Amino acid sequence: MRSTVVLVALGALAVVAVVVAISTGSVTIPVHALWSYLSSGDAGQPGWTVLLDQIRLPRVATAALAGAGLAVAGLLMQTMFANPLADPYILGVSSGASLGVAVVTLGTGTATTTFVSAVGAGRLSVVAAAAVGSLAVLLLILLLGRWVRSVVTLLILGVMLSSTIGAVVSLFLAFADPARLQRFVLWGLGSYGGVTRTDLLVLSPVVVIGVVTALLLSRSLNALLLGERYAQTMGVNVSLVRVVAVTATALIAGSVTAYCGPIAFLGIAVPHLARLGIGTSDHRVLLPATVLMGITVSVLCSVVAQLPGTDAVLPLNVVTALLGAPVVMVVLLRSRRLAAGAV
Repeated sequence: MRSTVVLVALGALAVVAVVVAISTGSVTIPVHALWSYLSSGDAGQPGWTVLLDQIRLPRVATAALAGAGLAVAGLLMQTMFANPLADPYILGVSSGASLGVAVVTLGTGTATTTFVSAVGAGRLSVVAAAAVGSLAVLLLILLLGRWVRSVVTLLILGVMLSSTIGAVVSLFLAFADPARLQRFVLWGLGSYGGVTRTDLLVLSPVVVIGVVTALLLSRSLNALLLGERYAQTMGVNVSLVRVVAVTATALIAGSVTAYCGPIAFLGIAVPHLARLGIGTSDHRVLLPATVLMGITVSVLCSVVAQLPGTDAVLPLNVVTALLGAPVVMVVLLRSRRLAAGAV
């Protein structure tokens, strides 16, 4: 009963957040104008129609997709690693995606040219490079996790790996063309505003496939909560589940990072907020709650970043850090398992 009520409430909250995000900004658009646009394609004023069509709706759709995708990716990693602080950003997966983007965006060598020519110019090559980078890092972390049983040690390894990748990216930055350097730095601050309708044709199916894959793994993920041996006795092909979950996580993290930049804290904070609200770790209920919570939090963060009523815009990572950092600190303080330093 509680789970049903919470899911309905989260769904309603997500709808309200989306409406608020579409209506507010440097120019406020009345709700009736939004309804008119959705029903007829005309918001009543040419300026409002163009604003909704070209800026507001793509931005809010991107925020919703990124929030849902990163939240699900974070939940998958927390379950696979049995680690409440695992997420694509902290464990270096987003850094791997950033390295892939840096190679394509800042690199000028023969290897870069060959890759771009093979995959295709523009956004597609960036998305492919980000996905490859995130997958490589995630596979490495997953491999290390088979030998390292301490949660704290695994987190430190993830941070160190992220720092190493950051150093490599810094080398690219040091020798990059100034124009390319500026584009990469702006991308690194995080933003939902640069994604177009054409970009959404690539981002949407990738995120949706990743989320649906996670939903299909719900029963297997529940078994993994009790350990790999228990899951195997329940007939779960643990190796296959891990490969599928890793691939889904890499695709989500890579595509979102490619289009929006390395968005911090959503992947780690939202699953905990969803657990707190839904009151269970059953992935059959927790995953939908995480999706709805991810949409709500991400869209509201985009509203704050736009500083409604002004022309100023905050870097998205500033807003997500202000939300996510307190959640991480609470998890650290409350987790006895982390205090013991072992899984």
